[in-house]
Amino acid sequence: MFVAGLISGTSVDGIDVALTEITGEGFDQSVRLVASESIPYPPDVKQGVLAVSNADTHTARISRMNFLLGELFGDAVIETCRRASIDLNSVELVGSHGQTIFHEADAVTIGGRKIASTMQIGEAAVIAARTGAPVVADFRTADMARGGQGAPLVPYVDYLLYRHAELGRVALNIGGISNITAIPPSAKPEQVVALDTGPGNMIMDSLVSQISRGLQTFDEDGRMAAKGEVSPELLKELMDDPYLYRKPPKSCGREQYGPDLITRLLSDGLTPEDVVATATAYTAQSIAESIERFVAPTMPVDELIVSGGGWKNPQIIGRLASQLPDTRLRPSNDLGIDSDAKEAIAFAMMAYETWHGRSSNLPSATGASGPAILGKISRP
Repeated sequence: MFVAGLISGTSVDGIDVALTEITGEGFDQSVRLVASESIPYPPDVKQGVLAVSNADTHTARISRMNFLLGELFGDAVIETCRRASIDLNSVELVGSHGQTIFHEADAVTIGGRKIASTMQIGEAAVIAARTGAPVVADFRTADMARGGQGAPLVPYVDYLLYRHAELGRVALNIGGISNITAIPPSAKPEQVVALDTGPGNMIMDSLVSQISRGLQTFDEDGRMAAKGEVSPELLKELMDDPYLYRKPPKSCGREQYGPDLITRLLSDGLTPEDVVATATAYTAQSIAESIERFVAPTMPVDELIVSGGGWKNPQIIGRLASQLPDTRLRPSNDLGIDSDAKEAIAFAMMAYETWHGRSSNLPSATGASGPAILGKISRP
């Protein structure tokens, strides 16, 4: 089946598209990446998304952005097919994660009930109408309805792709948020442990954007961090975050690492280079300590398989290598999965499972009470 996967992450950079060919079923399926693209958001769209992300806003703004992103997600599929000289009519199914604007996995009391909730926008009916293909979207809600965190969901695909009879593997994705999937040797699905470790590129990207007044949106090749010195005092303060010590399942997002934290970091009196260096060290150390705290005591960590934009930041990867000296670090490309397209591929594969009526959450990773068929289907 020819399936397109779509995602825009917490960094709000744009839309990642993966055109895939998927065969088989369940944990015996296989995937081939046919083409992929990353379509940037125009600056005004990025600002519009941020303006409705865990922010005081108006329902009209959310509604408008939902339909606008539906148009842009549909356009992204069309443009990727055009660039790859692929007939749009060959796309049989689309899996769209959408754009998260709110995620609160820890329940709060409202109306006399304990409620956890999440919201992703990018109207699936619009994507279906523009592409002519059915769309599976809104993946997280079914897991949360069963008491799960709704994240991370990618561990289902990590297990499918990376399980090994003899090696203990940890799949790490460094996007806006960093998440890991720990897969013991010869593991059964219920033995997989996964969690959001804390920040990925989100804090660094926001700092660089503000420092450069929008001229740069990320620290390319870690150059700014390389010029700075890590502040031990600020790093310790950041590492005292109680979230880092909570046992999984757990998930996090812009709610923890958004504008309030950025304002706090920029007011600390450090040079721009030092504050970016410290934020970079925070990302690497929170990942390494999560592995040491929640994974290493129960399984060998032979390999760390890295995907996401963070793989291209040598400051992060160098720090991880020094903090995990007995673990081999390798990009997901080594195993045939494009590190830039990994999460878009994952949502194509989960949509494929949903289309065939099969569950694709891992309760051991999310904390859900049981398996769930993820997402809602919109037909053209």
